[in-house]
Order: sequence, then C-alpha cells, then structure tokens
Amino acid sequence: MEIQAVNPFLPSYEYIPDGEPYVFGDRLYVYGSHDRFNGKMFCLNDYVCWSASVDDLSKWRYEGVIYRKKQDPKNKLGLYQMFAPDITQGTDGRYYLYYTIGFSGIMGVAVCSTPNGAFEFYGHVRMPNGELLCSQKGDPFLFDPGILVDDDGRVYLYSGFAPEKGLPSFVTGFKKRAYKGGYVIELGKDMKTAIKEPKLIFAKAGEAAGTGFEGHEFFEASSIRKINDTYYFIYSSIKGHELCYATSKNPTGDFIFGGTIISNGDLYLNGRSGDEEALNYIGNNHGSIICVKGQWYVFYHRQTNRHHFSRQALAEPITLREDGVIPQVEMTSSGLNNGPLYGFGEYEARTACHLMSRNGAGRYGTYFGHITFSGHPYFTQTGKDRNENPTQYIANMRNGAVAGFKYFMMEGLKEISVRVKASGEGEMLISTSLYAEEAARIPIKQSSQYVFFRTKINIDDGKQALYFTYNGSGSVDFKSFLLE
Repeated sequence: MEIQAVNPFLPSYEYIPDGEPYVFGDRLYVYGSHDRFNGKMFCLNDYVCWSASVDDLSKWRYEGVIYRKKQDPKNKLGLYQMFAPDITQGTDGRYYLYYTIGFSGIMGVAVCSTPNGAFEFYGHVRMPNGELLCSQKGDPFLFDPGILVDDDGRVYLYSGFAPEKGLPSFVTGFKKRAYKGGYVIELGKDMKTAIKEPKLIFAKAGEAAGTGFEGHEFFEASSIRKINDTYYFIYSSIKGHELCYATSKNPTGDFIFGGTIISNGDLYLNGRSGDEEALNYIGNNHGSIICVKGQWYVFYHRQTNRHHFSRQALAEPITLREDGVIPQVEMTSSGLNNGPLYGFGEYEARTACHLMSRNGAGRYGTYFGHITFSGHPYFTQTGKDRNENPTQYIANMRNGAVAGFKYFMMEGLKEISVRVKASGEGEMLISTSLYAEEAARIPIKQSSQYVFFRTKINIDDGKQALYFTYNGSGSVDFKSFLLE
C-alpha cells in the first residue's frame, strides 16, 4: 500500500513532544523536546530534528542529534533536562535555538548556519549588565521560550510558567521566582541581550478576571506566529490538555482570547468538558501552527505508556478563517494526510485517536507525578528506547475498552481482521461511531502470540470512522487491523 501520513507521524520509536513546526526552504522541520520511552521524567534525551518535503508530509527524514545537553556550560554533566525549545532565523541568516535548562529558569541560546544543525552554544539570555535574565528573587520564571524576529528586525522572546496550584520547593529552588503568567521580553540584535524589562501580558489563573481568558488562563508552552499583520500566541492553558490561541496587532500586548485549537482528549467538542468525558487519556500539551502550501496545521502531542514522560508528536489540519478565527479541530488518525485514509490495507493500532476503558479515560497523574492505571488500555512498545524496530501497540484492553480510528474512505469493504494477543476470550465489536450498534463481531480466542482473527463486515461506502470495543475476559494487546 502506498505510504500515507498517519498520527503519530514520526516512527513509532520516536517520542518528540512540544513540537514547533517551521518551513525553511522546501522542507518542514519539527523541533521539540525529546522524551525517552518509559522515562521517569520529561525530556531526558538530547534534541533531535525531523523534516519532510513540503510536497510530501508522509515521509519524514531524521536529521540527527542537533544539540546535546552537555554543550551548555551550566550543564556540563548533562544532569538537567532541556525543556521545550523554539527556533528562529535571525537577520544575519543564522538559526537561533532557545531552551531552558531544567527548572533553573536559565534561558540558553544555540546557533547554527543551517536549520538542521548541528548547533553550537551561543550564550545565555542576559541583562545589559551581564547578569542572567530573571535570576533574582521575585523575577519571572523563564520556561518554554517562544521567539519571533519581526518584519522590522526587532526580536521578541515570550516565556512564563503559571501553574494554578504552585510548585514544589525543589523547582523554585533557593530563589523564589514569580509565577504570574506569560511575559514578553525584547532582545537586542545580538539575539541574547534583553533590552527591555519583562512585561506581563497574560495573567495567571485567579488574576485574570475581566480579561476574556477566564477558564483558559495561561499556564505554559509559549509559541508565537505572525500571520499578515496579526500576532497569534499559542499556549497551553491551565486545563493542560488544550492548546489555545490569542491574537493582537501588537507583539507586546493587547491580546484577545481566541479559543481552543486542539485538546488531546477531544474535550469541548460535542458538549464534553470534564476530564471524565475525555475520549483519550489526557495530559499536558504543547505545540504550534504552520502553513504548508496553503494548508494550515496544528502540531501537538499525546501521552503514552500510562504517564506524562513518553509523549509523541501529532498534527491535524486546521482552518484559519478570513476573520482570523481558528475553529477547534478533532483528533484523527489521518492527521497530515489531508483527507481520509484508504479503506483497505493493514493499519497499526498505535494510530488510534481515541482510547479509553469501559469507564472512560482520564488524566495521567499530576504534572510531576507518575500514576499507573492498572485497569486501563495504553499505548506502549517492545524493546528499549530508540530501538528502530519496536512493536508499538495498545496494551491491556479489558472488557469494555475502546480504540477509535478516524477516518477511512470505504469502498466495498467485505472483511475485517484484528491482530491481537489475548489472555482470555471474547469478541471485538466493530462500529462506525462511539457506542453505536456494531457492524461486525470478531471472536477472540486466547493466544500467547499475535494472531489474526477475522470476520465479514458490511458498512456503507464513504468516509467512516472505526471503533473497536473488546468484550470478554482477560486482556487483549491490540497490534493492528486489516481491511479487505
């Protein structure tokens, strides 16, 4: 079968959250943090980069390691993570990569003459007197940079961190920082010296009354785009699972709340709002938007392996209306494919856009916690981190668990098979919408190896979703399904 773009769009062994997409030349590059499979904390690996031709977003090329933790002089042992980065091309033509070192609040900058690395350490963002920016008690806490070189050459750095319930002492350290919201800082032409004091432009939860951001206040994940004469600020709200946007004609203030672009649990669609109504396991979110050959996309991430710390990159087409509004879009399996997937062939179960137990999904842990949901299905893999031939699958589908896939263009579908490994016996119910009457039932027998089980099916031609619900004893590991 011809290669199609699916979600997640990178190889199954790759865990790139916090995606910042940019088109440089004729390629789309994605920069992000770098999680470790089954990691015990966020962003344990060095930065890598992937790119694709703007003419074919189904084929991604590994650009290699572009920057290592140990390259920063304040992280010579590599003990601290590098969190979500951002990149921009300076007026000198070089590419500048911005990042923070762990929870230190120190903003680093690396530079390279090409967008795909390798980057070299350039410096830390400092005040004109040489002091590290925001290093004193009461200063804003720098985190998740968003960087913009405006049309007039002025440089704006956006950053901030504002959790609703505060932070543990090991994060704040011996100098108490201010967690009041999102800031903008103008940098000089050297790309690393602050020429103006940080300006608060997004108030935190509890201090945003009357702003229009109530209920969707700034939390983290600053990202900035300029589209024509309008500045779009994309961020993660206090809800965590959603990417929101705000717009302004001014890069340093007067932003108006726009709405939710994407939720990694499909909340706020069809009246769903509470965590318990999520159609996928939710956790933090971070990403941005990009236009490729006239089509806009939002890049975001999902959680895997029952925790926050092994996240994978996803993308969806979005609409930027003439009035500047971006309507919320749903999660899909087809993502960058720009339309439904073929209604035939074999698809990996890891491309599910919805996943839940019989009691629904939920939120993974706390921001710093690691909570296991023993009765819930989850995405995982065989092998070790960055093993290029893993088997990624949905594990632990128990009675009533659901995996949903959107969308396929069906044409004369006659038979459907599932490739599973089962500790018990039951059946897989197939429907075209969540909790709808089944279109087929596939008997499942106990097996210690992956086995195909099949049945005939009769569903309408055209654009369809597929939902697989397991009814039975024991648990099922779901590897793939086949449409014939």
